[in-house]
Amino acid sequence: MDKMGAIFDQCVIAFVPNRELPDSLIADYRKKIEGNGGTTPKARRDGSIKLEDVTHIISTTADFPQYREAREMMINVVRPTWLLESIMRNKPALTRPHTPDPNLIFHNVTVTCADLPEGDKDAIVGGVLAMGGTESSSLTKVVTHICALTMDHPKVALALEKGVNCKIVLPHWFHDCLRLGKRINELPYLLPDPEILKSEPDARLDIPSSEIIKGASTPRPDILPMATDSPRHLNVFQDKRLMISEDLNIGGRLRKVIEDLVVGGGGIITTSVHNADMYVFQWRGGRDYAIASYAGKDVGNLSWLYYLITHNEWTSPMKRLLHYPLPKDAIPGFKDLKITLSNYGGDSRTYLENLVLACGAEFTKSMKEDNTHVITARKSGEKCDAAAEWNIEMVNHLWIEESYARCEIQRITDPRYTCFPPRTNLGEIIGQTSFDMETLQQVYFPKEPTPSPEKPGPLKRPEMNQKGHKEKTPELPEDVNMDDDDDVHVPPVVIPAKKSGLPRGRSKSTTTLPKGTTTPIANRRVSAGKEIDTPSSTNSRSAKDRALTNLHGMAPDIALYEKEKKRKGSVWGGERAANRIDKERQDERNSSPAVKEPREREDSEDENTNPKRQRTGLPQVSMRLLVTSYGPWVANTAREDKDKRKMRELGVLVVQDPIQCTYLAAPRMVRTKKFLCALATGPTILHTSFIEACGKSSVLPNTEAHLLKDTENENKFDVKLKDAVVRAKANKRSLLRHVPIYCTNDVPNGPDTFKSIVQANGGIFSLYTGKISLKKVDPKDDPNGPEPVYLITGEKPGDRKLWPGFEAMAKRANMIPRIVTTSWILDVGMAQQLIWKDEYLIDP
Repeated sequence: MDKMGAIFDQCVIAFVPNRELPDSLIADYRKKIEGNGGTTPKARRDGSIKLEDVTHIISTTADFPQYREAREMMINVVRPTWLLESIMRNKPALTRPHTPDPNLIFHNVTVTCADLPEGDKDAIVGGVLAMGGTESSSLTKVVTHICALTMDHPKVALALEKGVNCKIVLPHWFHDCLRLGKRINELPYLLPDPEILKSEPDARLDIPSSEIIKGASTPRPDILPMATDSPRHLNVFQDKRLMISEDLNIGGRLRKVIEDLVVGGGGIITTSVHNADMYVFQWRGGRDYAIASYAGKDVGNLSWLYYLITHNEWTSPMKRLLHYPLPKDAIPGFKDLKITLSNYGGDSRTYLENLVLACGAEFTKSMKEDNTHVITARKSGEKCDAAAEWNIEMVNHLWIEESYARCEIQRITDPRYTCFPPRTNLGEIIGQTSFDMETLQQVYFPKEPTPSPEKPGPLKRPEMNQKGHKEKTPELPEDVNMDDDDDVHVPPVVIPAKKSGLPRGRSKSTTTLPKGTTTPIANRRVSAGKEIDTPSSTNSRSAKDRALTNLHGMAPDIALYEKEKKRKGSVWGGERAANRIDKERQDERNSSPAVKEPREREDSEDENTNPKRQRTGLPQVSMRLLVTSYGPWVANTAREDKDKRKMRELGVLVVQDPIQCTYLAAPRMVRTKKFLCALATGPTILHTSFIEACGKSSVLPNTEAHLLKDTENENKFDVKLKDAVVRAKANKRSLLRHVPIYCTNDVPNGPDTFKSIVQANGGIFSLYTGKISLKKVDPKDDPNGPEPVYLITGEKPGDRKLWPGFEAMAKRANMIPRIVTTSWILDVGMAQQLIWKDEYLIDP
């Protein structure tokens, strides 16, 4: 065989047909593969692939029944583009850029960088490689994106001259995609006129539609939609056994229609959970649900079943959140929450409403001051402005989706949930979160279910097959043994109870809604009214600190990928080996303190009370260390992860929440948000040389030898660090208690920085936009006399126009208005005492 004919030598390539990859196209691809030395086995009668025989699977999506099993067997699953590129290159192409894995958001991106600083370039290239993309040092035909700051670079000029089909984007696009973990539209970031740099980021923006949630916006549709094909052509149920649970409470007529569609499409209706391939439930729970789930059967709800009938194409019930049975009880942490939506529309809004109700929270159409959360697609609009004034948490939809998928409320301090890229409506990435089987198993069926001898199962109806209604149980294939569960046995998993740290409790009354209602789920609460109810006065409520964390763990993936690219030999074999190494590295990263901080925090609490429960093999946590401004960790995640693992082995847990730390490490006294928020807790403050000492020692270094001493900055800030720590311990995070502090939106470094510092010290923080008002107070009715009220502000024109209104408001409330620079709050936080100098007043 000549060189041309040996491209796919030793490759056995199977196909997963669907609407994007029809049989006619597959036939054409088979000829190309076989003409180049490859083999293309036929699928089984039920459409499944004999995985033991194949090296590659060609599929346009990861949503097919055998995807997970194929990846566990290290079989390459690639898009058809891999096949075409291999033929074009006359050798097997790299598989990673052609993966259909939705988690690798840059899988089809080839980036080349233009006029970027070296550090920024390394960060972007590293992120692209880690998320499935590739990098080219020069401009070639395969480049899809040029990352540049201006249009002046020779690469950009050459691309325009040669007419290269690529997009010229700002680096901000890569940063925002990596922060979200989702790929957003490049349009607002395209040079030469990127929208994100325009002066009106809050200008009107169209609400996008989302194809992925069509047919999946409600768990219980009102009507059975019409199939795209006639019933006799409905083959999605071919040779499949379907069981419909009694908990659906559907009428006999509708059940008969569904059963006829299944039987007419070559399927079988069964009443035995052991014989079923598909099981349709309304609720999670019960013996049948546990048996079906544990055995790996397709378990979905009525919405999922309707979707199969409508599209005549298999889809996993775990791919779309509202295709899976609902929890009978609220997701832990949501019971007392009141949530409203902003900047979502159409199916996206219906989907999120139902998701809120499925979590067990109360959904409100309008927003009042007692709302706890606003889920918004962009940080713009009346509800968002009101939420900022009333200290109501603002998050994007990823928070509610991932809380539902992970079966517990997620911390809103995760920066992914508070990321709102400018000129982007996040509705474009809605519905991309899926369930994970391991998580569901841990929560809902941690033990292997056993059949009940007294109640063998619901046997109320005879089975129906494609030849008619006969009271006969079809025989199982010879290679299936439903009584042998050894291959799927998983030991019970113990899930520790978690504290949600949620806002104050809410009313628990419920409203029962008519069956079949699409938007509200039965027995959940819905409030209606105008969009925003503005109170006459504001009752400020403390909000959780928003910690900003960095993406960790990319560097090991990049190094492995680069190493794998250079390895000689069969590409599919190399990719198998790379996947195995990647998995081991991923497991290692997932066990690092940085990634598992919340779990380790709770595990360590259990260890302190019951040492016998220690499961990690690590010593008990004796120090909770917060690190700030440590140079060796900047843009070096590999070094950071290595140091954190080493410190954890010595009993030091590196935390990101300043309120949780008992020790603070810094190279000097710095007025960063982390340093000032942590100082309010009165921690022991160490020099960052302690981190280096941990890396060189097998025992925990003496902290006394690494106490931070910084005479230069003590003189600069006019404060003794030792005295400040003593005062902080005495204050007990109450230095600014009862001190009202306002902040303008355009203040330098952003209002969130100062909000964190104020709240860490027990203060009352509110954003001032000119709309807020205080109750008028007569000086005669105020025996304590006027108290100061502070406005932290910058000097932009937008800030200046707010000053007169603030002064007038303060005087009406018999308070002393103090319009101050940011230096005031920074000095107060550093000194840990309420100091005042007239020089803090801003020059009008």
